[in-house]
Amino acid sequence: MSTVLVVGLIGALGGVSAPAGAQPVAELPVVYSTLAAVATSVQQHGAAPAGANDWSCRSERHPDPVVLVHGTHANMIVNWNALSPLLRNNGYCVFALNYGGLRFGQIGGTADVRASAAELGDFVDRVLAATGAEKVDLVGHSQGGPLIRYYTGILNGADKVHDVVALAPTYRGSSALGLDPWVAQMRSAAPELAAQLDALDTAAMQQFHSSQFITELDALPDTQPGLRYTTIVSRYDIVATPMHAQFRHGPDARNIVIQDVCANDHSDHLALAYDRTALREVLNALDPRSAVPPDCAVPSLPYLGG
Repeated sequence: MSTVLVVGLIGALGGVSAPAGAQPVAELPVVYSTLAAVATSVQQHGAAPAGANDWSCRSERHPDPVVLVHGTHANMIVNWNALSPLLRNNGYCVFALNYGGLRFGQIGGTADVRASAAELGDFVDRVLAATGAEKVDLVGHSQGGPLIRYYTGILNGADKVHDVVALAPTYRGSSALGLDPWVAQMRSAAPELAAQLDALDTAAMQQFHSSQFITELDALPDTQPGLRYTTIVSRYDIVATPMHAQFRHGPDARNIVIQDVCANDHSDHLALAYDRTALREVLNALDPRSAVPPDCAVPSLPYLGG
């Protein structure tokens, strides 16, 4: 897949300040490729993606730091190897975390989503304390959506958040292409097996429509006052199904179907995090006053992105 190499200075173009006496930082390469992200993650177990977690970062242009929240069975490099440097190149202070455990140094987001939301809350507090900012913007993929919803709606994190941007979020769980009724029946007919699966892959089991966790989330209002929501989804998503279950409705809520923006976009659930159209829409959501229409010239492929 292609690489965007832009020669310039973050301080000059994006308003990110470097410590006094430090040399200006050159812009970072942005690689729109899931495979490149997986390869990088294998080489750098548990590491932050390029551009993230500079605790001295300050941005005059974008005073709200952006916190990136990965999805189930992923980690912060696998999910954010493109968006993190892209945000940094556009003048944002970017932060990311691994949450919910990290099996084999690679597989995160498997613990109880409630506990993971508490991890996010602690991380947001650390970001605010380090940067002196009043609020953060949250960008989540897949499980990152309901995790953010739990944090803002149940753990009282809404006062610390301005924007919520979600890529393919399982806000209302998933039908999992028809598996959800089978899982619900298993819970009644084979509770011991269900308990074993819950223990083995807690977060994944919590993201079925019929789960107690999703029932708990469904009791919340769809949106909260003071928060601005953008949800970006794909018609080719076979993980977060049905597609309309990903939407949020209410004041300051916008839902974007990526194929309505670019007809040649074939990104699925995974590829949205490496789809230049989707990531352009993330930038537009965080800074609507500087919004730029996505360039549809380059097609995006399932799983791979582009």
